Amino acid sequence: MNGDTAASPATLQDDARSGGRPDSTSVLVATDLRKNFGAVAALAGASLHLRRGEVMALMGDNGAGKSTLVKSIAGVVVPDSGEILINGEPRRFAGPGDALRAGIETVYQDLALVDSMSASENVFLGREPVKAGPLGRLFKLVDRRRMADDAGQALAGIGAKIPSLADSVSAMSGGQRQALAVARAMLWGKNIVMLDEPTAALGVQESEGVLEIISALKSQDVSVLMISHNLEHVFKVADRVTVMRQGRTVGERHIRDVVANDIVGLITGGSEVS
Repeated sequence: MNGDTAASPATLQDDARSGGRPDSTSVLVATDLRKNFGAVAALAGASLHLRRGEVMALMGDNGAGKSTLVKSIAGVVVPDSGEILINGEPRRFAGPGDALRAGIETVYQDLALVDSMSASENVFLGREPVKAGPLGRLFKLVDRRRMADDAGQALAGIGAKIPSLADSVSAMSGGQRQALAVARAMLWGKNIVMLDEPTAALGVQESEGVLEIISALKSQDVSVLMISHNLEHVFKVADRVTVMRQGRTVGERHIRDVVANDIVGLITGGSEVS
């Protein structure tokens, strides 16, 4: 094949270098997803599979379709055609709530944090627990102690360090904000956590902290799908990489089997797709 021809999902799955076809360990399988916005084909045959407890990097130039693919899995965008399986079951998400109920959490670049609220309040935003007992239920009294305890455990579980859960998010550094958003995703995302450019706009030290958090998610058997443009970061934490170009999946590789130039070739079209 030449560099301008996209592989079919079957070719991708059968390619020995791709990491094999989806199997019983696959928590997410997306096959031949297509989505048009008017005359623009945002997805023109996007496929990937994500296994339990692995980190999959999703790479490609701007406009390759990465964000639309993630939004399709997150229920923000409804594909025109194609199939999504979660734990082997076909799913069609009509909205983000459906994906959330399926255990899929997404951390977008804007992090969706409320600066004026505390760390624990942000972790439970929209999901605040009510105190036990008839009065708690009657007056819908928020159980702030439980919020603080659960938020603290989620942050400790990924090795994140935040000075005080009572502090407003506005006082936190970029890395601390990212850690908080990931902790929220981990607390609620029992199956899959998707991260959109998690180290973008962070310094070297804070980026390393976020990469450690991603590794911690993997160690807790959480499956991570990570959009990234940073090859160095991808090679540090990812098990496999899926590359998209012009709305299509053009390659899937085990990180252990490739070097950076192989991935660059797939991104730019300089390498054969498969």
